[in-house]
Amino acid sequence: MTSPHRKQPQAASHHPQWLEDILDCLRTDKSVRKDFDNGGRLHIDRPLPFLSVHIAKGREDLAARDIAAANASYLIVEDISEALPIILAVGGVLRDRFGAFLLLDIDEFDHDTLITDDAPYLPPFEIGIASTCDPAAQKAGSALAEGADVGEVKFRTPHVNRFDLEADAQAAALAVQTGFPLVAVRFAPIYQAPESGNIYPDLRERLVANIFDAGLKAFAAFVGTTQSLKLTTHRALGRKAFVDAVSRADRSMDEVASSFDFLLAVTPINTDAAWKAFKAAKFKQEPQFLYRPLSVQVEAEKRKLFSVAFDRFEDPVLYHLYREKQQELDLQLSLISARETSRFVEYGRALYGPVELSLHRAATDILAKTASFADDGDDVEDDPQTADCEEVAGAARAMIGDYHRQYPGFAAEIELRDDLPSGLMVSGERLLISRQTLMPKARVHALLSHEIGVHLLTYFNGSAQGLRLFRSGLAGYEGMQEGLAVFSEYMAGGMTVGRLRLIAARVVACAAMLEGRPFTGTYAMLVDEHRFGPVAAFHLAMRIYRGGGLAKDAIYLRGLLELLGHLKTGGALDPFWMGKISASHFRVMQELSLRGLLKAPVIRPAFLTHPQAQARLDKARAGLNPLDMIIS
Repeated sequence: MTSPHRKQPQAASHHPQWLEDILDCLRTDKSVRKDFDNGGRLHIDRPLPFLSVHIAKGREDLAARDIAAANASYLIVEDISEALPIILAVGGVLRDRFGAFLLLDIDEFDHDTLITDDAPYLPPFEIGIASTCDPAAQKAGSALAEGADVGEVKFRTPHVNRFDLEADAQAAALAVQTGFPLVAVRFAPIYQAPESGNIYPDLRERLVANIFDAGLKAFAAFVGTTQSLKLTTHRALGRKAFVDAVSRADRSMDEVASSFDFLLAVTPINTDAAWKAFKAAKFKQEPQFLYRPLSVQVEAEKRKLFSVAFDRFEDPVLYHLYREKQQELDLQLSLISARETSRFVEYGRALYGPVELSLHRAATDILAKTASFADDGDDVEDDPQTADCEEVAGAARAMIGDYHRQYPGFAAEIELRDDLPSGLMVSGERLLISRQTLMPKARVHALLSHEIGVHLLTYFNGSAQGLRLFRSGLAGYEGMQEGLAVFSEYMAGGMTVGRLRLIAARVVACAAMLEGRPFTGTYAMLVDEHRFGPVAAFHLAMRIYRGGGLAKDAIYLRGLLELLGHLKTGGALDPFWMGKISASHFRVMQELSLRGLLKAPVIRPAFLTHPQAQARLDKARAGLNPLDMIIS
């Protein structure tokens, strides 16, 4: 029911041609992006039964503008007289289509008001909400109030007040002169310093994200009340397309990420010679590792990295993802530039984190409970069931061929390398295999499931998403990526006692390195306390001490434990195949998927079709300890 004090919207009999073109786009399900003078814009990425509105009135850089622009459907103009004909025309078409239409009027109070002087730290900040008397608008206003009042916006707790619409001249005019249901939100500009007007960037970012999400909940409540759309979650009302600014930034960030290969930069090229020298010195002298010359100009890449602009993303979620990635790339560049210096360890600690007490306990528990099954692993060369690099490469070609037949975009390359220690490594779309590689034949399929079925598969699935960020990896993705890769070995039936002991030993060795123990001390611990053979202990310690001390190897067990916890609580695996993501991004990936910004994985891991895969996955969902993963 419409308020008797508001007129019904009247369609204009004549519109400018540009407005007629916009209405035609809406009638034919096309997107709209029309720029106006003074920085205004109408953006509708798909027809929806709502429009967020911000009247700028000569003000610039307000958070309210960013909140409005974050929506899939928004209008930003200088004054209300400019807004009215656009709202009437656009709203009329959308109301006719959906049977309902809502305006969300977003603005700020002139200044921050101290609501109370008895707050223990900083006082609450005010958010005012008003709505027309329509039942659907009232529901939307209540949903916005509840959403905005969920929690603090870093140090300041929101205090939501409901006010009469007539008390705000702008909101009242929009309601009366359009006749559409309306919700108005006003908030204190807490992101500005009261005296100087300087901006607190982090506070502003959190405020925008908080009120934007509350606005989506308001739209969802309106849609649910009017039954104008079928909806599974309020996040599905977010953008289904990214603007050109995102594509430009994505390309620029990818150019920086592709300018260096982090793992190759910190992997020794003389492992075999270093082992021989270490053995000749009776394991008492620190080995001298050699590295490739850096092919990247670190300072130049950092300048490129921080010249990437995120201010026109119009999407808080994507903005946050790219800011995180920017910070991670900065840290990686700093790390490789500090190679073979004392700073390297601390940059690595900042990138990968310390070894938590709980993780260390889990690792030592595995080593203790498998001590009686310890195998030094040094006799693989004489084992007739050993596969060399050529046999591993042949099996890899076969597995890549199977994936390529399912999805032609799976175009991985294989390189046999003389400058790598024994083993396999993925770099972008390449599988690198050391010519020194020797491994039990029974382990080949499991390790290829790890490297190809997870690392390469998520690279190519990420490439298919339209944004390169998902193939190079969201910030912090490596922990969950390695956890998935280790889990794939179990799913493929190839998790052995030796492999699990190796993953656990990496944790205790990493902890020893971070505590300041020298290479020789960690090597002796692995041999004397944990019964690793000399060759195996040397290679394990080499991985930990490469570059000057790299904390990366603790992430394998940490990621596995995170994944097992995720599965135990009912978490799904499919979002992890969309690209390279961390556990903390699981909800974000679900949201982007619901919004239509992400595609389903174009290809799923082959190990999921293993005859025992479903039984093993069910076992993991019921609660699985890493020791239970050992396949006898």
